[in-house]
Amino acid sequence: MPGDGGGRDRDAAGRARNARPRDAYGRPLPHGAEGVPTMPDDLDLTPEQGLAEAQRLLDEDRPFHAHEVLEAVWKAAPDSERELWRSLAQVAVGLTHLRRGNERGARALLDRAAGNLAAYEADPPYGIDVVGVVRAARALRDRPDASGTIRLV
Repeated sequence: MPGDGGGRDRDAAGRARNARPRDAYGRPLPHGAEGVPTMPDDLDLTPEQGLAEAQRLLDEDRPFHAHEVLEAVWKAAPDSERELWRSLAQVAVGLTHLRRGNERGARALLDRAAGNLAAYEADPPYGIDVVGVVRAARALRDRPDASGTIRLV
């Protein structure tokens, strides 16, 4: 609920929800402003659907929204895959930080994500180009490029 006094939007159960509109890079806009649609809180996608949607969003230069998709898959993933999806979401957040001009934050996230994804290079699931994602994340970490992007599959 906007204006709950705590500065955060909350649902009926008191859980934080961000009902504020957002720009293309996920920055909150004032209530009532026209923003870019975000992903619903109850997004439920298979890993294949999540990858396809996240790649579509990355291709449209919407890494913040790709992160939301990957985070939804991460939260629903079995324990054995959670680190994979969390790391892919971190790659998308790293790209978001690059777009926002936060090279330090981007480098930290891209480095962490690449390090964690390296464990999946030998047997990448779902057709994910883990080797390519790790290589691209490390390249962007080493030479931040605000226009850089990454192919997941």
